Amino acid sequence: MDILAPALLADTRVRLEPLTPAHAPALEAAAADGRLWELFYTAVPAPGEAAAYIDAALRGQAEGRMLAFAVREIASGAVIGSTRYCNIDSGLPRLEIGYTWYAARWQRTHVNTACKRLLLTHAFESLGCVAVELRTDALNLASQRAIERLGAHRDGVLRQHQRRRDDSLRDTVVYSITAAEWPARRKLLDLRLARAARN
Repeated sequence: MDILAPALLADTRVRLEPLTPAHAPALEAAAADGRLWELFYTAVPAPGEAAAYIDAALRGQAEGRMLAFAVREIASGAVIGSTRYCNIDSGLPRLEIGYTWYAARWQRTHVNTACKRLLLTHAFESLGCVAVELRTDALNLASQRAIERLGAHRDGVLRQHQRRRDDSLRDTVVYSITAAEWPARRKLLDLRLARAARN
């Protein structure tokens, strides 16, 4: 299967839709919940920048580097954030899940677990990936905790790895899940989602 083929991934909680220019107004509204663009360690579009954010994602897709999604919460019907596959190596295949953000009211809820369950399932079970990477800024402790709750292995830190939007240098914490580890991690995510459904 072509890793870059647009895919609609969904369960009863969230739907990951291929990102299009039509999502721009909804992404702007989602980013405004918590003024997420003010967090210097995230890549969230500021007011008036959603169209350019989407255009950059679609250019990355055309160049074979990424595949972006809008995140829609099923119960409300609202677009609440975005995520994507990136750093795609079609030869192995291997990829990273990144550029993930959600409106403030949906952070620390079932949403991240549900989205990662869909993305990891598609990566391992449809695309045949040998491993999936997850990366985050070393200063983004909440993101590190969220990745660790997925059961991902902390591989290490890429020091002075890239520049943030404010031009400061970022250390990047790298995590991964391998294909051999996926069945156990899938059970963990299913258990977490089942618990969330009961609350």
